[in-house]
Amino acid sequence: MPQRSKPRPPRVGSENVSTALAHLRLSWLLNHFPPLLIWTLYVFVNGFVTIALLALLAVVSETAFVFPSLGPTAYLFFFSPMGQSSSPRNAILGHAIGLACGYGAFWAAGLEHGAPNFHDGVYWPRILSAALSLAFTGAFMVLLRVNHPPAGATTLIVALGILSTPYLLVVIEVAVVLLTVQAFVINRMAGLPYPLWQSAKVDEGES
Repeated sequence: MPQRSKPRPPRVGSENVSTALAHLRLSWLLNHFPPLLIWTLYVFVNGFVTIALLALLAVVSETAFVFPSLGPTAYLFFFSPMGQSSSPRNAILGHAIGLACGYGAFWAAGLEHGAPNFHDGVYWPRILSAALSLAFTGAFMVLLRVNHPPAGATTLIVALGILSTPYLLVVIEVAVVLLTVQAFVINRMAGLPYPLWQSAKVDEGES
């Protein structure tokens, strides 16, 4: 008489983990709680975590891994993650364009030999540098279809001489890449089909 095989015990642990992870997905949370509350908490928590990690890196390395234009980039990553301007391509290339245009304008205005002293007020070379940097950054982002508004702040940071050495320009771009990697991991963990490089969604003005 054949022996009956003993039923395998259910994998309670793995099922509980899978259920818990499923409950952390945005789709589940949005279906069970007020969407406005969920998106508010999503932006709050992830904005705090990503910038805090970069700030910690800045403290440990004593390098400027945190700068003003990272804030709006982080906001875009978590408020409208599927938008074209929030894609890794637009964030990384947009800030790179801003850095290049800001540095070029900084030199074109003849500001490369002096340290930034804002107690002197605004004078013509600084006006020229700021205006040129933003004009070229905006034009190149439109021309290359790399819309990322926070890059407009990055280019002014460089053009005004706040962060303008080649080393710091590299640090700024590395910080953008690190923030983008964090956004990719967090959005994917939340169940969003966040793109590896470029979003399929086209922003207004890019079509």
